[in-house]
Amino acid sequence: MNEADFIAALRALPLHSAARGLADDCAVLMVGGETLVLTHDMMVEGTHFREGADMADVAWKLVTTNLSDLAAKGAEPVGVLLGHMLGSDDALFIKGLHEALRAFATPLLGGDTVAGKGLRCFGLTAIGRASHTQVPSRSGAAAGEGVWITGPVGRAMLGFEGASDHLAAFNRPVPRLAEGRALAPHVTAMMDISDGLLLDAWRMADASGVTFALDPVAIPVADPARADDCMRWGDDYELLFTAPADTALPVPAHRIGTVTARGEAPLQLGSTMLRASDRLGYRHG
Repeated sequence: MNEADFIAALRALPLHSAARGLADDCAVLMVGGETLVLTHDMMVEGTHFREGADMADVAWKLVTTNLSDLAAKGAEPVGVLLGHMLGSDDALFIKGLHEALRAFATPLLGGDTVAGKGLRCFGLTAIGRASHTQVPSRSGAAAGEGVWITGPVGRAMLGFEGASDHLAAFNRPVPRLAEGRALAPHVTAMMDISDGLLLDAWRMADASGVTFALDPVAIPVADPARADDCMRWGDDYELLFTAPADTALPVPAHRIGTVTARGEAPLQLGSTMLRASDRLGYRHG
């Protein structure tokens, strides 16, 4: 199975309503008078980080990629659960973990530690408290609204390739937690950009049953000479969202397109309709 096939098979299992049909990045669970937001992401050696990577950076990124999912729901972090595979440089991993948890005021709640052979794998579950209800989802965008992004794409790609000005964007991304909380009351749909702007925009438009008509000239990119690569590479963790065109946004953002009625495909870049079969971003399998 590839990633899409596996998720489709999971949807046949008994699902809690909080799972949002496995069509979102987080579960949204009502507990008493609180609305909790839960997410879980993994990092695998050779896929998400290089062999020999600085384990402090790996730990930082494990925390912040999960917190980025909370940011897209306008949630305030409550704590995290860690799944750790022992190996070399565990002390460095703990150092980076401490730095990230301290930087984003997020305590450790517990987790599990294992030893094993082969490539290392780490998992983290992040739990947040919703700052606004309705909690934003991938769906909800409507025709006539604007499509916005909080910052440029492509910086992580350049950092991965060794560009000194962009190393931190790949090794130590910063989740847009404050921006997500500020935007939550104003947006109709929101998600973070992890797998590439074009793929994630396609997913949001498809979930909303609309088409996103993006203006390639309006999309902020880290390297204009490689704009197409910047839009597809991923690992950017900016927030992609829709809102009524006349909304007074509480944070700086770039309008990159317009929501239109569903056309031939969920995503249009300039005059080109983009389909799921196109290489829009990163997919597992």
